Amino acid sequence: MSQELLNHFQSERHTIEERIAAGKALRKQYPRSLLGEYEPDVNRVDPVSILEDQAKTRLPELVPVRYARMLTSPFAFLRGGAAIMAADLAAGPPPSGISVQACGDMHLANFGVFASAERNLVFGINDFDETLPGPWEWDLKRLVASIVAAGRFLGANKRICEKSVIAAVKTYRLKMFEYSSTGIMDLWYATISEKEIFKTLKGTAKQGAQNIMLKARQRTHMQVLGKLTDLVDAKNRLRVNAPFIVRETHAKDGRPIEEVLGLVLDSYIHSMADERQTLLKRYRIVDVVRKVVGVGSVGTRCWVIFMTGNNSNDPLFLQVKEAQPSVLEPYLSRSVYANQGQRVVIGQRLIQPAPDIFLGWCEIDGLHFYFRQLRDMKGGVEFDPKTVKVENQDQYSSLCAWALALAHAKSGDAAMIAGYAGKGDELDQAMVRFAFSYADQTEKDYNALAAAAKSGSIKVADARE
Repeated sequence: MSQELLNHFQSERHTIEERIAAGKALRKQYPRSLLGEYEPDVNRVDPVSILEDQAKTRLPELVPVRYARMLTSPFAFLRGGAAIMAADLAAGPPPSGISVQACGDMHLANFGVFASAERNLVFGINDFDETLPGPWEWDLKRLVASIVAAGRFLGANKRICEKSVIAAVKTYRLKMFEYSSTGIMDLWYATISEKEIFKTLKGTAKQGAQNIMLKARQRTHMQVLGKLTDLVDAKNRLRVNAPFIVRETHAKDGRPIEEVLGLVLDSYIHSMADERQTLLKRYRIVDVVRKVVGVGSVGTRCWVIFMTGNNSNDPLFLQVKEAQPSVLEPYLSRSVYANQGQRVVIGQRLIQPAPDIFLGWCEIDGLHFYFRQLRDMKGGVEFDPKTVKVENQDQYSSLCAWALALAHAKSGDAAMIAGYAGKGDELDQAMVRFAFSYADQTEKDYNALAAAAKSGSIKVADARE
């Protein structure tokens, strides 16, 4: 193995020009125009049955909540239906042959600002539950489909949706050419900074970004302390709001929750670097609750651990989230990591420019989890038709595509992708066709879930938290 590794480091690296040419050559085998084609497979699996299969591994009392959240709009359905779209992508044209660390659940609501280790705000992808090595174009296809689905939900017309898709794909292409000639270490440390965001956005879009930044700076652990806790007997305790936030004293098998928590922490802390272990051990646990999160994640097991450091005004909130196999796995290779939480963490570290210092993973009773900080200067666009200005969708879509290009460039071969994508608009137009076709499919699938709810074949709860 050592000789094989040495051979790798001593081998001749292909030039940027050669790799761009190799990507361009792939167009003959995998024409870019084919990326725009979408027709449901003749043997397409019923989308509701895919969701029901996923429900088998989730907490049964929370599955109706997941359905309710997905039924708030076709865009929400798309967000929760990553497994459905993965099956459709796999049944479509063969992949281009260029692999990256794919997000696997790429959509407009999966981006936001967060704090770097230096406490600077940067923009990027913020959810990695489905990450797995895979085709770069699958992420891009899911992103552009979400642009149209979100645009329709927010009240954008066809012209705005099309303009937004074109803006996104063009940005992705141009950034990939830029990253293809960026130094390896420069690319690794590259971020989309607050300054770059303001330089890119114009008009009311810039004002909206400033408001998001302001809110993100306020979303510290102290802000979470005020929002998620109550003062009980002179001590802060996490607020309960069943069934969305529940305090449980015992696990399902009857063991005290403290016993299970001890096993979880022991497994988690060994996934961390020694210096991070030292940092974490300075905190003490105050309270623990189970909390419902997201749209697609509803029903998976998720916990919030409330800790304090020097005093009650020195809080730390950790989210412990169950990690199940990626929705991409049935159609690609299995993860090289036995622990699905490790898959998520390593994937995030590969493609996110400023990963959380408390990222880690654990296993308990055959279930896999990953840890991250709750909030910690995080913020993003709230997709509310009453407040979002649809005329800015193209700018936001472009910003998201920039973040996706950066993620793919960090984990894949930017030069090959740039060569395949090209400098013309053929890829842009192909993605427009795909985006509208798949948004139409999403609306049909949404209606199928609504029909299942109306017939009583699935149970739907109140989605309000």
